[in-house]
Amino acid sequence: MRTIFRDDHLMFREQVQRFISERILPRYQQWEKDGITPRSLWQEAGEHGLLNCSLPEPYGAGGDFGHAVVVIEELARANCLGIGFSIHSDMVAPYLERLGTQAQKDRWLPSMARGEVIGAIAMTEPDAGSDVKAIRTRAIRDGDEFIISGQKTWITNGVNAGLVIVLASTDPDLGARGLSFFCVEEGLAGFSKGPAMLKIGQHAQDTCELFFDQVRVPADCLLGELNAGFEYMGHEMARERLAIALRAAASAEGMLEETKRYTRERKVFGKRVIDYQNNRFVLSDAKSRLTMLRVFLDDCALQLIQGTLDPVTAAMAKLNATEIQGQILDDLLQLHGGYGYSAEYGIGRAWADARALRILGGSSEIMREIIGRSL
Repeated sequence: MRTIFRDDHLMFREQVQRFISERILPRYQQWEKDGITPRSLWQEAGEHGLLNCSLPEPYGAGGDFGHAVVVIEELARANCLGIGFSIHSDMVAPYLERLGTQAQKDRWLPSMARGEVIGAIAMTEPDAGSDVKAIRTRAIRDGDEFIISGQKTWITNGVNAGLVIVLASTDPDLGARGLSFFCVEEGLAGFSKGPAMLKIGQHAQDTCELFFDQVRVPADCLLGELNAGFEYMGHEMARERLAIALRAAASAEGMLEETKRYTRERKVFGKRVIDYQNNRFVLSDAKSRLTMLRVFLDDCALQLIQGTLDPVTAAMAKLNATEIQGQILDDLLQLHGGYGYSAEYGIGRAWADARALRILGGSSEIMREIIGRSL
């Protein structure tokens, strides 16, 4: 029995499960083909309180991180890793809520909670991933405006985004210590988007490049203090990495349940697949590892709710969860035999979708470096 959830969390979980079953699963395969999730889904999600769950009203649904965990887990457990709600609700919205002025929060957060404005965050560049010192996007002060020039890539929700939080260099001489965040709205002159990028997984998630050609934004679009972006990232990344870890664990848990059903029904040489001892051992190992991982992640979630989750523990959560997810899904796919490689079975999509989680939010190698430095 998981103890971090209250009765209101459990009731909300049932609501989220119904929403996924009725509004997402019947259409998800088409969105995978389209390479994008329609904006109408976001408005439906906003109407049902699935966006900005942990923010107070009117900026969100008035819940806490436990409600956000429910949405993260249920989407992943239902094999819908291509739905970009978490970036919107658990990255962009918290940045705005924590760092934004009253005017900035009033301007964007209510419409984000309703799903009318979709949020994205733009940090990664073609030559700058985890190495933020290599960021080349510049923001130059010009009177009451900043002029932003540069390119961002691998931006989740990029095609749909109505608001993008952009990380740019405002003092190149300071390196990583000279970075700042800006709120950039869709439709500004010089701001353009590339087409949805072709990926090996998470096809329903619109991921694209963003281009900034002398984009002028008012000075009041600076988010937080000037040259404080690196410090803000260090604080907020723990939440992002835990969210990725929770997605990874729930994805593997969902596929374990699906594989248990498959191995009970599928027969090979006159016996059910689950009747072979080796296959039961594979399932037993998966169940044991995921149970142990779940206890750790629940403790991490509780720490985040209490405001005590540190970056090193968050890095350990992401490293372990995503690596375990990849290993377990590979084993579960093998139990499906040839059908595991078929697009008609969920395990194949889950396996392909999962690969990105060992890269997003800082690769496994970066997580090991963060942990290693703490030793």
